[in-house]
Amino acid sequence: MVDYPKEWEEIKLVDIPIQIKKGDLITKKEIANGKIPVIAGGKSPAYYCNRYNREGTTITVSASGANAGYVNLFYGQIFASDCSTIEEDRGYCIEYIYYLMTKEQENIYKLQTGGAQPHVHPKDIEKLEIIYSRNIEEQKAIAETLMAFDRHIENLESLIEKKKMIRDGAVEDLMTGKTRLDGFEDEWEEVGFNDVIVPKARIGWQGLKKDEYLQSGYSYLISGTDFNQGTISFSKISYVTKERYDLDINIQVNSGDVLVTKDGTIGKVAIVPRIDRKATLNSGVFVFKTNKKLTRNFLYWILRSSIFAKFIDDLSAGSTIKHLYQKDLKKFSFYIPKDMSEQKAISSILKSLDDDLQNLEKEKAKVEKIKAGAMDDLLTGRVRLI
Repeated sequence: MVDYPKEWEEIKLVDIPIQIKKGDLITKKEIANGKIPVIAGGKSPAYYCNRYNREGTTITVSASGANAGYVNLFYGQIFASDCSTIEEDRGYCIEYIYYLMTKEQENIYKLQTGGAQPHVHPKDIEKLEIIYSRNIEEQKAIAETLMAFDRHIENLESLIEKKKMIRDGAVEDLMTGKTRLDGFEDEWEEVGFNDVIVPKARIGWQGLKKDEYLQSGYSYLISGTDFNQGTISFSKISYVTKERYDLDINIQVNSGDVLVTKDGTIGKVAIVPRIDRKATLNSGVFVFKTNKKLTRNFLYWILRSSIFAKFIDDLSAGSTIKHLYQKDLKKFSFYIPKDMSEQKAISSILKSLDDDLQNLEKEKAKVEKIKAGAMDDLLTGRVRLI
């Protein structure tokens, strides 16, 4: 039982009252050469039509499909017939209603019916139970506070996308030699995979049984599912015993090692971050060891570039290849600076750009967590603004 202010009420959406209507039926003629975006259940325009934009603010609930029940908020859009819509009204602050509904998003998903092609019906949405303040000024204050979080999150998302473009552009320019750093003029040389890299992986007879995947233990067991944005996530990682770790020195990995997936989604790349214990590999991952001509960090950025992506694409073109073999890797060649200090300088710049991006991702996650707490406090009346 949730405690809430005595002047607040436990009601259903239909008691506010609100009207939940179907979106518009758009004809083929209206779609032809259209320029007005039409929302059809998701976050982005599904297609375009020739109607004028709708005025005001509207809540949409996806009426059908895999995302049936998804709640969103739009300003001045046209909505297709597979959306249920709630339009703003003088009797309530529509942004406040939106946040009440997003707080109950999981319960709205539970309204799905229809099996393979799920639906969420307007009459079921109307029965959604909420804790409601009828004070319009309080509604507006709550909505404005939560909207400020959303604006900050949207600004961070926009900045993250820009930083990604800058980083990715720098990777392509620097790793191909298209852009050279000041002070470096030595030629680059083409090297084959086997000239500078030795791949190591768990061999067949070392396969692990299901009961050897532990929730805690002596050593991390890194799998392809632990790869996350160029590094390793330890949030759901498995462990193995010391005996399993000691079995093969070749697949014992350390901070800074470069890993590549060889099974399933092949060619995913990660560099091992600073780790607090021993680590070894599952059968689906290579560790690439480099010789004195190539730094690990430069190799990492080569593998993160389109050079390696194209190699993987060409390798799997026209097939359903699900395994990356050492015999395939020996066909991979690329250019590297002869001067090791240039390799280090390039890697340092790219790491700095990547670190900036990761810090923004962490900030976004932090703001999202704070917003979730604020929603819980404000929408239950635990914290009052007026």
